[in-house]
Amino acid sequence: KLLNNMKFSAPATLVAALSSASAWSSTPFISKTRVFTAAALNAFSVDQSGEAATESFRLNFKSADAGAISPWHDIPLEGSDGSYNMVVEIPKMTKAKMEVATKEEKNPIAQDIKKGNLRDYHGPIFWNYGCLPQTWEDPNVEHPELKVNGDDDPIDVVEIGSAALGMGIVKEVKVLGVLAMIDDGELDWKVVAVATDDPLASEYNDIDDVPEAVKSGIREWFRWYKTPDDKPLNGFGFDEKFLDAATAKAVIAETNEAWKKLRSGETEAGKLWVGKA
Repeated sequence: KLLNNMKFSAPATLVAALSSASAWSSTPFISKTRVFTAAALNAFSVDQSGEAATESFRLNFKSADAGAISPWHDIPLEGSDGSYNMVVEIPKMTKAKMEVATKEEKNPIAQDIKKGNLRDYHGPIFWNYGCLPQTWEDPNVEHPELKVNGDDDPIDVVEIGSAALGMGIVKEVKVLGVLAMIDDGELDWKVVAVATDDPLASEYNDIDDVPEAVKSGIREWFRWYKTPDDKPLNGFGFDEKFLDAATAKAVIAETNEAWKKLRSGETEAGKLWVGKA
């Protein structure tokens, strides 16, 4: 029903997946412990506690040097050669709404809970989804043109490459553009990017290189995805246009500055866990 109301045509395999995709099992996923290396980082591991698809599940990040770390505060924003580090929260073609828990100590990845229930999308997301570390959309600051405030989270990334990326992976991505989504009166930027080691990275350098069908798919998915819960359609600023890579990088820089103020204590953290500056 959701896709039938959208303004884009999804491939038949994706339509079928709306009813068949698992929230967890059909994706590259972590073992109990996995060790890997990301650019500009020493080796670190992700360690699962609790059981998948339960409120107890946590994906904890650890550094070989520092012990437990926060994927939000301790992983650097920038990768190599102008790239950015993306923390993958939701692998493509899955439904479990996983996120960096900004209010918990060390900010592990956990499944979002609404009204006491674990939150799943009503159909799979068709791209890898996550956030950029060391960014924050400040809810105290009104955008001068859009007249809405930030959503109190790290900035989101939609990675459009060909591979499904496992939850908890830190992936270097090339930023291509950004979409200004307005969700329940809050500004919720969606950065569009591609993994630097994906074959598409050699073809895509800016938002105009991305096929219109892909951009429309992203916009319409995020417009409609809450409507099965009787929520209104999400809106978009700037005439619903995707803004270019240069603008996206400027937005990222602004959210990084906001994060620095949050981390230093210049901005009140409220219930957010920010650790020590």
